[in-house]
Amino acid sequence: MRLLVARCEVRYSGRLSAVLPEAVRLLILKADGSVLVHDDAGGYKPLNWMTAPTVVEDEGGMLVVRKPKTEDVLEIRLVEVLSDVTHDMGESAALQKDGVERDLQEVLAAAPAALGEALTLVRREWQTEVGPVDLMCKDAAGEWVAVEIKRVATIEAVEQLTRYLDFIRADPAKASCRGILAAQAIKPQAATLAESRGIRCVEVDLALLRGEREPDLTLFAA
Repeated sequence: MRLLVARCEVRYSGRLSAVLPEAVRLLILKADGSVLVHDDAGGYKPLNWMTAPTVVEDEGGMLVVRKPKTEDVLEIRLVEVLSDVTHDMGESAALQKDGVERDLQEVLAAAPAALGEALTLVRREWQTEVGPVDLMCKDAAGEWVAVEIKRVATIEAVEQLTRYLDFIRADPAKASCRGILAAQAIKPQAATLAESRGIRCVEVDLALLRGEREPDLTLFAA
C-alpha cells in the first residue's frame, strides 16, 4: 500500500466531471488497484476514489488512474509531496463474522429461497480483490446475485456490497449481477441508500429460519 501526503489538485472525468481544488490531501493507492483521496475532515468517506481494477500511471508530477473498459479517469496533479511511503501489508485476512452473522450465512446458504425468491447457491465466501462475498447465487433466470449478510445492516453494509458489485460487474459475464442485503435488522438510512442503488433488502429471523419458533400470526378482520 502506498500512502502519499501531498498538496495536489484532483480532476475526475467519466460519467460526470468533478474537480477538487489544490489542497493538502492523503492519497491511498492499494495493491488491488483501489485509489482513494482523503482530506482531514468528512469522516471515513474519501472525497474521491476509483475502485479496482485500475491502471495507475505515475508520470512524476501527475498520477493518472484509469478504469479499464470505461471512460473513468482520475488525474492527480502533485504540486508538493510531503510524504511518500509504501508498506507491505502482507496477506489479507478477512473480517471474522460474529456468531449471528456466521449462523445466518450457514442457514441461508442451505436455503437461499428464504430470501424471497428462487435462488440457487453457487458458492459461499466468493473471493474478490475487495473482499469475500457471503453468498454468490443465481436466480431463476440464470442471472448472478451477490448476497451480503449482516446482523444489523447499516450504511456501511450498503457501501460494502456496492464495492463488491462494482468489482463483480467489471467481468462482462457478470455485468448484470444484482445485490441483496440480508440482515436481522436494517437501519432506515441503509434501506433508503440500498433502494437508490438497486439493492434489495431482506430482513430475516434466524430463530424462524431454524424452526425454533412459529411465524407470527396475522389476524384479518372480516
